[in-house]
Amino acid sequence: MHHPLRAPVPSLPTRRLPALIGAALLSLTAALPAQARTIDITNATIAEVEAAMRDGSVSSEALTQAYLKRVEAYDKAGPKINTVITLNPKALETARALDAERKAGKVRGPLHGIPILVKDNYNTYDLPTTGGSQTLLGSIPSSDAFMVKKLRDAGVVIVAKVNLHEFAYSGGAPNGYSSLGGQTLNPHDLTRGPSGSSAGTGAGIAAAFAQFGLGTDTAGSIRNPSSANGIAGLKPTRGLLSRSGIIPLALSFDTGGPMARNVSDLAVSLGVMTGVDKTDPATAASAGHFETDYTKYLKAGSLKGARIGVMRDYMGQSPGTDFVMEQAIVRLQQLGATVIDPVKLPDYLLKGIGPLHTLIIDAEFKSQLADYLATLAPGFPRTLAEVVAKARDPHTGYTSPWKRDAMAKMDKEALALDDPAYLAARDQGLASTTAVAESLFAKYKLDAMVYPSVPRPASVIDEPRPAPGAGSGGASPAALASQTGFPDLIVPAGMTVEGLPVTISFMGRAWSEGKLLGYGYDFEQATQARVLPKYTPELPGDHLGN
Repeated sequence: MHHPLRAPVPSLPTRRLPALIGAALLSLTAALPAQARTIDITNATIAEVEAAMRDGSVSSEALTQAYLKRVEAYDKAGPKINTVITLNPKALETARALDAERKAGKVRGPLHGIPILVKDNYNTYDLPTTGGSQTLLGSIPSSDAFMVKKLRDAGVVIVAKVNLHEFAYSGGAPNGYSSLGGQTLNPHDLTRGPSGSSAGTGAGIAAAFAQFGLGTDTAGSIRNPSSANGIAGLKPTRGLLSRSGIIPLALSFDTGGPMARNVSDLAVSLGVMTGVDKTDPATAASAGHFETDYTKYLKAGSLKGARIGVMRDYMGQSPGTDFVMEQAIVRLQQLGATVIDPVKLPDYLLKGIGPLHTLIIDAEFKSQLADYLATLAPGFPRTLAEVVAKARDPHTGYTSPWKRDAMAKMDKEALALDDPAYLAARDQGLASTTAVAESLFAKYKLDAMVYPSVPRPASVIDEPRPAPGAGSGGASPAALASQTGFPDLIVPAGMTVEGLPVTISFMGRAWSEGKLLGYGYDFEQATQARVLPKYTPELPGDHLGN
């Protein structure tokens, strides 16, 4: 009997209930706002940050503010890592403007609103560019470097210009020191140097002062600080990225490149910066080779079937580094790579590669620095000799006697660019190095060669610094990729028992960045070896989103 005040409820076939409940849940879910994302800025990739910005969970302003809080806590306070030469006073203003663009429906691309660090040898039209030298204090170029302009057009926020070995070349100064920027410290161990010359970028990105950063490399200056600070980095093929607007060290070797906490961010940023630049003839060779999206190579399983050669010439200098490297080689095999071990360089090349590198750098720096100085406003030095004179002037208050004396020696002794010895080194010497490397790739049918990016962990700050490419009591791999112009990808591989990072390098033939990024990504995802430095731990404000 039905209740007189209640209408009868029609019965439903039991088999229809799951479908109806599912449809109701889908309808309810669609009616609710999307669940907000939460990101940890010390670990999130660019892709994860952009996804959080896209759904409104995070703004560029909030992200930039969080990175600035880390700079405030750790750069000039706390452990005083001291990476920043110039903090960008308009960083938050820029971030707010980019947020407004996004809200209006304009998204420039995968770097829209992403905060970065810029090594202070890249021209920036609105911030000083000093090369870390007191002799260029206050120099503001008239325009951005080619790579910087590409990044600004893509929507990045420059957080700061950061420290470096002065003019990207230590000259016997302490590890991570410049006359203008002072001493940068390694955030993993404050008694250790950050290595160089991209010291501020390496330490700053490891300490999570921005999402990624720009370094430059002539003799290991992206690779060495990436390794010492335990982050990822890429020295690309010479000519893939323009050097226009970067203070030169030696254009036979110079290149810019990205440094980041993960391989994914290297791939995203690299694609934005490529392109032929008529003001840098070396980039003409990249036509038909460069790509604008390297993220398509980021695939698990990329190492399966790859032929990887192990260069043991760059091992045997540190038991801690070698232990991590041996584990990495085993992991490569577990990931399906065919490992050819060892692949050996001839002794004559190992012994001569460092001095050859130094000869070319000394000759080119003297001449090419003058070319750059000629572009500056009146009142700044115009030659290396004038830089030395200004460094010697008591009114300058110059703080790097090591660098001053090294530059004076270089000015006096460097070969002219028409000297037969220099020309032979540049034309025949570099060709010989490249021919040897190419022969090894061909002989063993290699896709890449691996080695510890640096044969030893980060050194104590006052440890004597060897000549570029010469190693420290043993062979160093830095000059090999520089002299061939080949790409070198650096990926965190592990830590020594002392808590110092070790990285593995993947070197390939020219224009093989995509392949290397795939290998590095596969290795990175399998190992997850990067560690946030102990002196720059997480802050409460590092987690963004609701």
